[in-house]
Amino acid sequence: MTLVTTHPDRQMAEIADKVRNGERLSLEDGVFLYRSDDLLTIGQLANEVNLRKNGKKVYFIENMSLYFTNVCEERCAFCNFRKDEGQEGAYTLSPQEMIDYVEQHIHPGVREFHIVGGHNRNVPFEYYVESLRVLKAKYPDVTLKAYTAAEIDFFSRHSGLTYREVLERLIEAGLETLTGGGAEILSDHYRKKMRVHKANIEQYLEVHRTAHNLGLRTHTTMLYGSVETLEERVQHMIHIRDLQDETNGFQVFIPLSLQPISPKASIRRRNSAYDDLKAIAISRLMLDNIQHIKAYFINIGTQLTQIALTMGASDAHGTIVKEKISHAAGALTPAGITREDLVWLIKGAGRIPVERDTFYNEMKIYE
Repeated sequence: MTLVTTHPDRQMAEIADKVRNGERLSLEDGVFLYRSDDLLTIGQLANEVNLRKNGKKVYFIENMSLYFTNVCEERCAFCNFRKDEGQEGAYTLSPQEMIDYVEQHIHPGVREFHIVGGHNRNVPFEYYVESLRVLKAKYPDVTLKAYTAAEIDFFSRHSGLTYREVLERLIEAGLETLTGGGAEILSDHYRKKMRVHKANIEQYLEVHRTAHNLGLRTHTTMLYGSVETLEERVQHMIHIRDLQDETNGFQVFIPLSLQPISPKASIRRRNSAYDDLKAIAISRLMLDNIQHIKAYFINIGTQLTQIALTMGASDAHGTIVKEKISHAAGALTPAGITREDLVWLIKGAGRIPVERDTFYNEMKIYE
């Protein structure tokens, strides 16, 4: 295949050789790609890597997002979801109230509950355990993908239990995998600037390490587009890559485009499509040991997701049903999507839609 280059450059050619020879990219390589304006070459290289790993298959899942509570002790600068106890709009659902909500909104085919929420000290750790237990008893065939690494760290501090003990209690109640949130940018500078006082870099990674050692395969994210440097974005990927070398426990990497605080925010307050596509493509090139890169349509939109599927992404996420966290900020995208629309979206990119379960077992291929 002839490499399309708009600006031939020796360093880009060296990176292309590395990619095609299966050599690992360095921090310097990743930063160079971010600073390059040659999106076509970056995207083409990422597409080559993805085709080697996954062929033309693009995965999606029928899932629902659930939020037991939005009361949170943290005050991260980018979050518009959290509330204080007693504040207007604050809520904490009982397990039965969540069952009632699910019964109103679930549809046949849902395979996964994606569960995240606030760090709420007004309820005991047992509340979070029982919430999973009740859901699993009512919906035994639906996978529980629950809680971020930051939530696990909060549970540990709240209960006095170790990470391992927290995870073992949750697994006994029905937990089958962790969500990827809470990573934001794995940089001390970023976390101080953005008031991220929850799990630090080492704690985020240690929670996932512990989960992997207990047999869980988990997810991981990067929230980009605020105060972080390009070097910090790439270093974030290297932190994840290093842990994957150690445990091989991550299933997918999910670049999350930061949403502005209001839906009325101008385009100048949003990441560009150019930056969003770079995030997908460079993630695919840097994270050689992770099978899938996800294009999260909630944050980047459905049409840009289609393009991302030709630039390194092999996962189009899922049906979701009433996403709240990104939409509590300024997301302008749909809060959910149908299976039929996801199939159409993937086929429109010249790819093969594959309905999966949480662990990327293929449930149905839409030829």
